[in-house]
Amino acid sequence: MAEITAAAVRAFRQKTGLPLMDCKRALAEADGDEEKAIEMLRKAGEKLEATRADRVTEFGRFGIYAGLDKSTGAMVELKCESAPVTQNDDFIQLANDLAQQLATGPGAATADELLAQPSPSQPGSTLAQQKGDLFNRIREVFNIGRMVRIDGPCGGYSHNAKTVAGVLLAVDGGTDAVAKDVSMHIAAMRPKALNISDLDPALVDKEREILREAALQEGKPANIVDKMVEGRLRSFYAEQVLCEQPFVKDDKLTVGQFAAQHQMKIQRFVHWELGQG
Repeated sequence: MAEITAAAVRAFRQKTGLPLMDCKRALAEADGDEEKAIEMLRKAGEKLEATRADRVTEFGRFGIYAGLDKSTGAMVELKCESAPVTQNDDFIQLANDLAQQLATGPGAATADELLAQPSPSQPGSTLAQQKGDLFNRIREVFNIGRMVRIDGPCGGYSHNAKTVAGVLLAVDGGTDAVAKDVSMHIAAMRPKALNISDLDPALVDKEREILREAALQEGKPANIVDKMVEGRLRSFYAEQVLCEQPFVKDDKLTVGQFAAQHQMKIQRFVHWELGQG
């Protein structure tokens, strides 16, 4: 049996990030073979994680892969058990690795399909192994929630304050900075649709009826009520529709006007808030 020195245990702990006694025990059982010890630790972690699978994961963040120089963009929701873990560098790396692999790999319809693919930041490891190793270090359950991939150049923004939100923005033209500004606006103002024509017709009809009833109760003549309603609907559109909203950084412009000034056409956006999907 190989001698397991204190120096070897310390080096192995630095490599794995796991508790000292776990590292010493694994090295001893593996007769000093680090790769075998790592595999043993992973299997032990998988068994422990399975016993905690029903734990609530109500915190997290969105991993985003975006850039106008890239041919695809993606966003992945990664959830955890506690708020402090959302600021952990390895957790952030895992979220972004999931998004990058979703964008640049063959795609995935489920979390398991994505986890089976290679980790962009850890050559030789799958995303599942990366996730399992992180569980072994932090001992919190991580769950993958929503995932989206968009073909074409994208901007993006992840907001990680009181409200945790992620935005993926498909665009044509513009710059990364302009796309990020619009993405930040979306996170703050929560538009329901890109253009007026994209709004749910039932939602518009309901608002139109509310405005019509209000105008009639004000005693307005019936022959001008419809014109008044259409005029007042503009305020409704300015609340609900991205391209009609006053831009948060310059409310003299709509978002659509701001984008046009920078030769950028907004094609599509995805806006998620943690746990709401």
